[in-house]
Amino acid sequence: PTVTPFEWIGGEARVHALVERFYDLMSLEPAYAELRATHGSDLTQARQKLFWFLCGWLGGPNHYIERFGHPRLRMRHMPFAIGIRERDQWVACMDQAMGEVGVPGELRERLQQSFFQTADWMRNQHGA
Repeated sequence: PTVTPFEWIGGEARVHALVERFYDLMSLEPAYAELRATHGSDLTQARQKLFWFLCGWLGGPNHYIERFGHPRLRMRHMPFAIGIRERDQWVACMDQAMGEVGVPGELRERLQQSFFQTADWMRNQHGA
């Protein structure tokens, strides 16, 4: 039987752990300072929305779509300046979080590629 990335990662509890670690690292690590600055002072909504989105994106429950409709990622991120630096910090932070919460190596590699492609598509600033 085919296993979705959602099942492979370990379901909602593991996705939640990943999102929590991602935002914790963003706040703790100086290497992600520019990325953290784009999120404002309160990360509560960002944490919840990323969790809901990733559940569905990974092949699990469509919590985000049920609440907000189509994600329209690029449109929803247009108010934020996203350049190469922000892209690279987002991808690096997520990769570090995946490593720290124990995402299996093969899945981590696949997700890393998908996250990079999506983050690169989200860029709305040229250059750095």
